[in-house]
Amino acid sequence: MSDDNKLVKAIKDKGKSLEAEMSFFDHLEALRWHLIRAAIAVVVLALVAFFNYDYIFNNYIMGPFRPDFWTYRMMCKLGEGFCITKFNAVIINTEVAGQFMLQINSSVLIGIILSIPYILWEIWRFIKPALLEKERKAASGFVFYASMLFLLGILFGYYVIAPESIAFLANYEVSDTIKNEFTVSSYLSMVATITLIIGIVFELPIFIYILASIGILTGTFMKRTRRYAVVILLIVGAIISPSPDFLTTMIATLPLFVLYEVGIVVASVVEKRRARAHDELMNS
Repeated sequence: MSDDNKLVKAIKDKGKSLEAEMSFFDHLEALRWHLIRAAIAVVVLALVAFFNYDYIFNNYIMGPFRPDFWTYRMMCKLGEGFCITKFNAVIINTEVAGQFMLQINSSVLIGIILSIPYILWEIWRFIKPALLEKERKAASGFVFYASMLFLLGILFGYYVIAPESIAFLANYEVSDTIKNEFTVSSYLSMVATITLIIGIVFELPIFIYILASIGILTGTFMKRTRRYAVVILLIVGAIISPSPDFLTTMIATLPLFVLYEVGIVVASVVEKRRARAHDELMNS
């Protein structure tokens, strides 16, 4: 190859590398703006929660610690043995800035939870240009379904799992000489952790869809291993529900069974779609 041809080739290669580098930085710039808009949404909703904190604190944050909470009223209808009429515990603050930090931290947490649909929409807007037309159609309902599952999980965690946990632990006594005094940060951390974990667990069908789409998981495999999944889900249900009775454990586990069955349907649909695409490719 002559020196002129080598020079031309080097210039072309350099141009391609510069084009790829610019494209990479363009993607970073786009991602930065998506993250900024998501952060702004969190801040705005957090400020709304902060300036309406009295109502939020009395009706929602402290809800699971009140005997008149909706969950405890429903439990009373199941029988006297399930009725919660009082808590053998008090919530205290042991830090100078404890209550102020409680308001800030819980407001930010509320802002994050409420902005999840918008955050997912920003994520979808970022990854959408990189998808093929078929992939876009297949994932067109991602924001809606992911948001609905997460919010359902938040509601289930807040109205079912968190109250059961608080009621069981607040009324649990090893000895009458030991008084239960919970710090406000410990209480908030427990309620927030439970609700967020359950919200993430409810995204199981979305995770299954992703794994099925890349060929790691199939509906056939999930059906074949259903008996093992039942045992695992029972263990998970027993862990997230601290109350030792069988009824509350099953209440915590039942939605997991439903999510697994929904996941089987989702994985089976994706499996058939992949098989049909493979047949079309082989016949073309």
